[in-house]
Amino acid sequence: MISEQLKQEVQDWIKNDPDKKTAGQLTKWLSEENEEELNRCFSGFLQFGTAGLRGALGPGPSCMNRAVVSRTAAGIVSFMKKNNLKSVVIGRDARYGSLDFAQDSAEIFSGAGIKTFVFPRELPTPVLAYAVNRLKADVGIMVTASHNPANDNGYKVYLGGKVKGINFFGSQIISPIDNEISAEISNAELSPTRSDNFEVVSEGIIDDYVEAVASLVAKPNNLKIVYTPLHGVGAETFLKVLKSARFQNPILVEEQSKPDPDFPTTKFPNPEESGVMDLAIKYAEKFDADLVIANDPDADRCAISVKDISGAWRVLRGDEIGVALGMYLIEKGNVKSGSIANSLVSSTLLGKIAASYDINFTETLTGFKWISKVPNLEYGYEEALGYCVDPKVVNDKDGISAA
Repeated sequence: MISEQLKQEVQDWIKNDPDKKTAGQLTKWLSEENEEELNRCFSGFLQFGTAGLRGALGPGPSCMNRAVVSRTAAGIVSFMKKNNLKSVVIGRDARYGSLDFAQDSAEIFSGAGIKTFVFPRELPTPVLAYAVNRLKADVGIMVTASHNPANDNGYKVYLGGKVKGINFFGSQIISPIDNEISAEISNAELSPTRSDNFEVVSEGIIDDYVEAVASLVAKPNNLKIVYTPLHGVGAETFLKVLKSARFQNPILVEEQSKPDPDFPTTKFPNPEESGVMDLAIKYAEKFDADLVIANDPDADRCAISVKDISGAWRVLRGDEIGVALGMYLIEKGNVKSGSIANSLVSSTLLGKIAASYDINFTETLTGFKWISKVPNLEYGYEEALGYCVDPKVVNDKDGISAA
C-alpha cells in the first residue's frame, strides 16, 4: 500500500511537471497503487556531480525528465547569479529527450535574465566546448549521455572563465563546485520563470570549429578510411573537417551513419566495448581500407582499428592511440614550452617520452576534468579513448580533432 507521504510527494510532483507524458505515467501508477514503480522513481533526486546529471529516462525525481532538468537549470541559474556569471551556451545530442531538455533549459536561463545561446541542431560535445570559449560564455550546458545505452540521457556542465579562483577555459566542473550547484538545485523552484528570448548559435561558429580542427593537419593524405559515428551526431561535423583538410571522403558505415536514439546495431554504443566496431571492420575488409575510425555518439571519444603485421584488423587500446598522438604532436612542433599530461590510470610511456624531449609532464587524477586544468596544457589524454590535441581550440576530450 502506498504511504500517504509518498502519495503527497507524487501529487506535488505531478502539479509541477511540465511534461504531460511523465505526469500521466505517475497519475496512472497512483491510480493503480503501483508502489514498486513509484518507490523506484521517488528514491531521491537524481544526483548531480562533476559529470552533471546522467540517468535513465522516466518520471519522478530519480530519473532524467523535463521536470528534473528544469529544476537543475533553475539551480544553475542561482549558482550563476551568486558568482556573477551572465551567459550560457546550450548544446544537445540526438537522444530521446535532448531537444526538450535543451529547450526547457534555454527558456529557464533566458527567463532569469541570463544571456542564452542555443545550438541550432544536434551537434558533437566538442563543438559545445569550443563554443563556450568562442562566444566567451560563462557556462556551457551539453545535453548528452555520451555512450550510455539508449534509455539514458544526461546534462553536462562546463565553465568558461575563472570561477572560485580556478581558470576553467571551457572545461568541465570539478569539486566543490558540483556540490554548490547541487545545493542550489535542491532549493530551486519547481516552476521557474520562462522566456523564449534566447539566441540561436550561428553556423559561423560551427564553421569556425571545423576550420580550427582542419588546420591541425599540415597536409592531406590518400588514406582509405572507414568511419562510423555509432548512430550518433559526429558524422556531419567530421565529414566537414575532412573536406576542409582536403582528405578524400571516408567510407561511411551506412547502418550507423545517421543519428538514431535507439542505437539499433549496438545496445551499448561505447567503442571501448568488445564487438562495437565489428560492423565497421567488416566494411574495412570489404573495401580494403587502411584505417577504421569510430566516434562515440557525442563524438568526444575516438577509437581506431588498423591491420596488424598478419593483416588482421585490431582495435587499438586508448594508451596506444594516446602515445602515438603525443609523439606526432611533439615531432610536429605543437608541444613547445607548455605541458603534456595523462591520467594516473593511463600508461607511463608518455611521461617517459616527455622526459626524453625535456618537456613538462603532469600525471593527473582520473578524468578530463583534471587533465584540462593542467597549467599551459598543450596535449593530454586518458586511456578511455579521450584525447585533447589542441586545448586552445577545445579544452576537453575531442574525438573529431583526435581522428
